[in-house]
Amino acid sequence: MPHTLGVIYIHLIFSTKDRVPCLEASLRPRLFAYLATLVRDQGCECPRAGGVADHVHLAVRLSRTISVATLVEDVKVASSKWIKAQAPELSNFAWQPGYGVFSVGPSDLKALLAYIDKQEEHHLRKTFEEEFRMFLAKYDITFDEQYLWK
Repeated sequence: MPHTLGVIYIHLIFSTKDRVPCLEASLRPRLFAYLATLVRDQGCECPRAGGVADHVHLAVRLSRTISVATLVEDVKVASSKWIKAQAPELSNFAWQPGYGVFSVGPSDLKALLAYIDKQEEHHLRKTFEEEFRMFLAKYDITFDEQYLWK
C-alpha cells in the first residue's frame, strides 16, 4: 500500500504542579487557544482545548508522525514558558510531571468535545482527583495511589 492512513483520537489531561488552581478564568481562553495552536504546530489537530483552574483537557487527532510523549513534552514546555510570561505572579508556573492519555473512537468524539466544554460545570461536583480516578477506572488502568499525584 503506497500510503499510510489512519485516525487516532486521544483525550489528553494534565494538571498544574501540585494542582495549584492558578489558571485564572481571564487567562484560560487565551491559554486554550495557545494549546490548540501548539498541537497544530506539531502536525496534529486539536478540535477542543479546555479545563479549569488546575488542569486542562485536550481532544487531539494525533498525526501519524509524532508520538504522544513527544507531543505532550513539546506542548507542556512551550505553554509553560508562555504562561510564565503572562503575569509576574505566574513566573514560577509549572505543569505537574506526567499526564493521562486515553483513546477515543471517532464515534465518541462529539461526546468528548461536549465533556471538555462542560468542565466548569462538571467541577462544581467533582475534584480533579475524582475525575482522573474515574478515567483510570473506565479504561481499566492499574495504578499505585502513592505515585499517582507526585
